[in-house]
Amino acid sequence: MFFLKLIIRNAFRHKLRSTLTVVGIAIAIIAFGLLSTLVGLWYHGVEASSASRLVTRNAISLVFPLPLSYKDRIRQVPGVKTVSYGNWFGGIYIDEKHFFANEAMEPKSFLELYPEFILTPEQREAFIRDRKGCIVGKRLADTYGWKIGDLITLRGTIFPGQWEFVLRGIYRGAEKGTEERALFFHWDYLNETLKKTAPRRADQVGFYMIDVERPELAAEVSQAVDAIFKNSLAETLTETEKAFQLGFVAMTEAILVAIQIVSYVVIVIIMVVAANTMAMTARERIAEYATMKTLGFGGWHIAGIVFGESLVIALSGGLLGVALTFPAAQWIQVELAQFFPAFTIAPHTIALDLLAALVVGVAAGIFPTWRGATIGIAEGLRRIG
Repeated sequence: MFFLKLIIRNAFRHKLRSTLTVVGIAIAIIAFGLLSTLVGLWYHGVEASSASRLVTRNAISLVFPLPLSYKDRIRQVPGVKTVSYGNWFGGIYIDEKHFFANEAMEPKSFLELYPEFILTPEQREAFIRDRKGCIVGKRLADTYGWKIGDLITLRGTIFPGQWEFVLRGIYRGAEKGTEERALFFHWDYLNETLKKTAPRRADQVGFYMIDVERPELAAEVSQAVDAIFKNSLAETLTETEKAFQLGFVAMTEAILVAIQIVSYVVIVIIMVVAANTMAMTARERIAEYATMKTLGFGGWHIAGIVFGESLVIALSGGLLGVALTFPAAQWIQVELAQFFPAFTIAPHTIALDLLAALVVGVAAGIFPTWRGATIGIAEGLRRIG
């Protein structure tokens, strides 16, 4: 207890220096935690994927379509429970800055396949009945102040033209992290319009979504589906929804690596700053450590005090950083809701924050600890400040 009190008092003997070091460590921990959370969000769609859902696309690339006629043949594959289909629409609302996902789907099978999108029975029926109807997520509706019955106009990019939709439902996610910034509308509305404006593009879908009876049948069903269309004009690639999502993550892997590198660089920088602070402290107290040795304190006692000071300062900054990470994440979730469906700090991120603070304390204290423990009494007493 005596040594603990001595360590704490010595750690904050120079209040301004110690406070600035603690604040610097806290800021670094906040940055580290937020960046780690951001990387985790990149994989959110992967983690939220269902083990029983498969995605079938063109084997060459997702940009190449598949015939609508594939639907009935896929449904006949043993183990297939439900088949839905759709197209990525890529429409623009107002301008490019107001980006959100928008897709054309077959409504009945899509809602059956994705029970995590929760609609009231009335809104569900209204959406299914109205061919020009659409549904949007709660976050998206809140962003633009949309209400049931509103007319929403998107400017087509993949499918040129001005496309009008009537808002028939606002869905909520079954879980906090469920995507609520998307718009879904009838595939039939898209297809009927294409029959008039671009007949060659009609009766084609971008992808099929398959629900299998049991997750363990996923591999078997995938092989069976691809075998049906082998050597056809439009061969298929069927994979689990998780693998499909990982394909999109892989496209931005360089960004993820860059973010992770930045988060580690932040920790290294604050480690150097903390090490400099502890080195200054040890240099100033050389005579003090020599005096303590003359009073009977051993090298291990001196080492424990110096090392303890480094840990106290680093962990104080770490705890402060962890405490401030939550309001920072809440601010991001509110102010940047259009980019992040949820910005929640996970328990393992907190553990990483505290581990990073501990690493900073240990690394910063190694040299000052060795210097204080090995200084000779005569050499130390000759030092002045």
